[in-house]
Amino acid sequence: MPAIISVGDRRKSFPRRPLFPLVFPDIRVMSAALISAAGMRVIKRLVGRPPRSTAELIDEIGVTRTAITEQLNELVAGGFVLRSIRRLPGRGRPRHYFTTTPAAMVMLFANNQQLVVPAMWEAINQIAGPRQKKRIVRAVSRKLAAYYRAQIKANDPKKRLEQFARITEEEGGMIDVVAKNGQVTVTKRTCPFFSMADEPRHVCEIDHEMISQIAGCPMRLVACRQDGAPCCQFEAKLKPARRKRQAPSILSRRHPRKKKPSKPARSSRVAN
Repeated sequence: MPAIISVGDRRKSFPRRPLFPLVFPDIRVMSAALISAAGMRVIKRLVGRPPRSTAELIDEIGVTRTAITEQLNELVAGGFVLRSIRRLPGRGRPRHYFTTTPAAMVMLFANNQQLVVPAMWEAINQIAGPRQKKRIVRAVSRKLAAYYRAQIKANDPKKRLEQFARITEEEGGMIDVVAKNGQVTVTKRTCPFFSMADEPRHVCEIDHEMISQIAGCPMRLVACRQDGAPCCQFEAKLKPARRKRQAPSILSRRHPRKKKPSKPARSSRVAN
């Protein structure tokens, strides 16, 4: 984990990187490395159409049953194709039908989404005023925080953030949570808002406020990816745990100690 230290309320400065234009890798090319060309032909045959049977795909694509079966099994295992069973009237064997999943749609049109989402945020920046933008930021951060808080059961900020990190990891993100010297540090190695980066940093405010609401305490931004840092970091001071008063033992409650009789005070008179 990079050692990024804050001094007071100032963040450590990093080499400035341009925000625009943002260059994204072609996800369709990346998917081609995971899915064969034959598998992509199957997906394009299935997407946006009613479910197809194995026999129908063999006729449409012109491959053998063994080849189409291997391709369909790979796509089903990858989560791009959904298999269902239909029983036909009569004594015939049930048939397998295949259709694409939302993951296939995202894969095919991911580049379009990377253009639409930043364009929507840029339009909000141009149309809405400062007060409206703050309301939007607050509403979005509360909505996201409510989604994660519903899955978090801990009360301690550190444990809440650790549970948040585990949930994010299941979603494909990477967050490190480290508690040391009376403070907790959250390092967001992945950013879900990277494609929405803007110069006023309203998207960063969404992330900042969301983490504060999840932790249940104010978090402080000490490093930002837009400043050239490898990742965004947040810190918060941990309150020391209160010591519980030790309850009296059962024996002391049943048999209270008897007070010793006080000694009589010495007389100040001197015997004659």
